[in-house]
Amino acid sequence: MAFILIVVDRSFVAANARELARMRAVVSRLSDRQLGAMVNEYWSVAGVLGHVAFWDGCALFLAGKLQRGERFTASENEPEDVAWINDSSRPLIHAIAPRALAELAVSIAKETDELVASLSDELLSGLDEASPLNPVRANHRGEHLDEIEAAI
Repeated sequence: MAFILIVVDRSFVAANARELARMRAVVSRLSDRQLGAMVNEYWSVAGVLGHVAFWDGCALFLAGKLQRGERFTASENEPEDVAWINDSSRPLIHAIAPRALAELAVSIAKETDELVASLSDELLSGLDEASPLNPVRANHRGEHLDEIEAAI
């Protein structure tokens, strides 16, 4: 009987952990007033963190499906332009109290990182550019943490 060894680049686990630690540090050092400050004309600091939480939550949902052995459906593929999703979620995200939203972002990021890190190499090897699940959460978080740090 022959065994096939599947090797997956798991560097995303350390990258995700690094950006999660960075997010925790930002959230812990900012005052409630700073969390409510605007990063740009559309998003507050907490709102940006809520935006990150929304997309981490999508990854959490998709990773859960993968873990349960369920297949992704065509409706779960992310559209090329997600601006309408971001714009339509913004009022709901901003309706949450800034401190609660920031803490929720950290909590969802932690849960997402734990689940994607626990996925087997076999499951991860089935993901490609067309997959709706991107286990590398660090890039998106880092981009928005850079924006927050530049604004405060």
